[in-house]
Order: sequence, then C-alpha cells, then structure tokens
Amino acid sequence: MINSVPQIRLPHFPKRFWVILFGIFALLAGCTLPQVQAQTRLFLPLEIKFIEASQLPNQDFNDTKVGGLSGITYDRQNNHYYAISDDRQQPRFYTLKLQPPPAPTPAEIRQVTFLQDKQSAPLAPNTADPEGIALTPEKTLLISSEGVKDQAPPFIAEFGLDGIKKLQFRLPSYYTANPDPQLPPQGVQNNQGFESLTLNPTGDRLFVATETGLKQDLDPENQLISAARILHYLRGDVQPILIAEHAYLLDPAPKNVAANGLVELLALDNGGHFLSLERTFSLTQGFGVKLFQVSLGGAADISTLRNLPPGLAGIKPVRKALLLDLGTLGITLDNLEGMTLGPQLVDGTSSLVIIGDNDFQAKRTTQILWFSLTGLGQS
Repeated sequence: MINSVPQIRLPHFPKRFWVILFGIFALLAGCTLPQVQAQTRLFLPLEIKFIEASQLPNQDFNDTKVGGLSGITYDRQNNHYYAISDDRQQPRFYTLKLQPPPAPTPAEIRQVTFLQDKQSAPLAPNTADPEGIALTPEKTLLISSEGVKDQAPPFIAEFGLDGIKKLQFRLPSYYTANPDPQLPPQGVQNNQGFESLTLNPTGDRLFVATETGLKQDLDPENQLISAARILHYLRGDVQPILIAEHAYLLDPAPKNVAANGLVELLALDNGGHFLSLERTFSLTQGFGVKLFQVSLGGAADISTLRNLPPGLAGIKPVRKALLLDLGTLGITLDNLEGMTLGPQLVDGTSSLVIIGDNDFQAKRTTQILWFSLTGLGQS
C-alpha cells in the first residue's frame, strides 16, 4: 500500500516578497565569498617597521651602575618608563624618560628605586634576580625573578612604586627544586626562570613565562626540542589565581649556540595575542633575536602536567608566526631582553620599544630599538 504524501502549504505572502527572496538567493549564489584562512583568523594583521637604534650610555646614578635592564614597561599617563635591573646584589628599577623618534633629547634617567620586603627593608643580596616588569592599572608593578641558584627560589610579586612588596603570587610546587636531592630534579633551570612577564590591557590577566623548559620537561633524547611554560593568572581583589598553563615551543637553536631562550612576552590585547622575543647567543656569531606573533587560541592547558611528555607528544603548544628577524636590520644586535608598547608616533602608528641588557659590561651600552607597529585592535 502506498501512503499518501501530505501536502505542504507555503504561508501566504505577497508576490513581491517571493521575488525579492529569490533575488537574494540568486545574488548570493553568484558571489564568490572571500576565503578566510585559519592563519588569518588566528593572528592579527600586524606590520612592523624599524625606525632607529639609540642607546643609553653607561653611567652611574645615585651610587648605582646603570645596566642590566632586562624588562621595561610604559606609564602612558606620566609618559615615562620603568626598567628593571637584574643586579642580584641590589635589585632595583629605574624611571626613564625616552623620546620616540625623531628624538630631540637623549634618554634620561629620572629615578632609581630599590626593591624592598613588606617591612620596607631592601631585598638582601642574592635573593632576587628580577627580569620581568609590568605596570598595573592600580599603579603598582608586577615583577618576576628567575631566582638565584641554591639561594632563593623564583618568584612573581607585586610592588608599589616606592619599591615595597605588596603580595607574592603562589607558584605550582614543580617550579621550585625538590628539597630532597634524592628525588628527580625539577623546577626552573639556573638563570632560565621567569624571564618574561606581561599584563593584558585591562590588567586582570597576567602572563609569565620561563626562558626555557623546566628541568623535568627536558627531552633527554632530543635536546633541540625545548618548551618553555607560560603561566596565566587571573588578578582581582583577592590573591591571584593560576587558571592555565601553556607550552611555548622555542625555535631550534643554530649550531654552536650557547644560549637559546624566550626572553620577553608582550600582551597586545585581551584576546590572547602577544609578541614574543627569542634570543640566541654564540661566541662566533654574537646575539640573534627574532620577534614572533603568538596566539593562545586552541593551545592545550598543561597545568595538570608536572612533566611534559618527550617531544610534546599529544600537547598542542601556543601558535606563533615570525614577524621579524632582527638579524636582517643591518645593525649589530646586543642582548635584547625587554619590550613594551610606547606612545603613539607622529604618523599615528603605535611605537614598540625593545631594550637591551648590557650585562654590566663597560664596553657595551644599553641598546634601544624603536619600531612602528600597525594592525593592533584588528582581527
């Protein structure tokens, strides 16, 4: 028996409605929609242009040797910068006045502030190796320390502009060394701890990264694979909360390189887009520096993994794309470690400032590179 097919009645609309509707379908069918590549959706359409290189001459200021500037942050309201010095004997930051190109005046040091504990006592020698710095909307400074081998563990802390510590962030236990030497090694490697620190524009998210892999994350079979870790904290009125961790895969180091690491992160927006700075050093070729764009989109949360699997098997790291190899600029690069967005340039673009750590060597000055950056705020 054949079942009868029920009749489907279209709702009654004026004839003009159907003419317009079919016209729309015909128009869409005849259009070729632009193809959006996954790479385009993942990254911002950034364009970067090198402007000039300048320097901060070696000098003394208030009985301190100016140098070791490993991180920098811009105070837009007051139009000056705070730069952290990685001097382990006298941990401190400087207030700098930098003029964007064309600069009528050279870089100027305005003030030095020593880091102090909650009782306003200067931090004791060899208890901090500060590397990262960011200014909060509350006008405090977030500072990261790599730690000092066998003397002090790494830390992330908040300080007032007077240098007095306000609070210290809680770290997962696997970022510090095992108290029992009989246990497997763990924690940050010596002088390769919390090198990078950045705050998103709204100030509620902090991102801190190790320079290279933790001891327990090293791949014994392939030393060329090194994954740094990025910690993602939520800030607010209470103790900051670690909400995620991500793996950051470093580019393989060239041959005969003595150092290879992630030395800076810079948050560009509140949507998980960053710039990252990777630096290498060899005795024969000097410093190599590459600037990448980074996206957290789709990256795996590794906060439950004390040990990363060899080769990051099954782990999706953050995505990155090369923005600029600074080795193509035609200048001799120094130990560039700090990066921040500066004031708007005369052409309306954003300025990007990258600053170097002269390692307190008398024959080297503090290098400052200026760039213009476009494409921010677009996706």
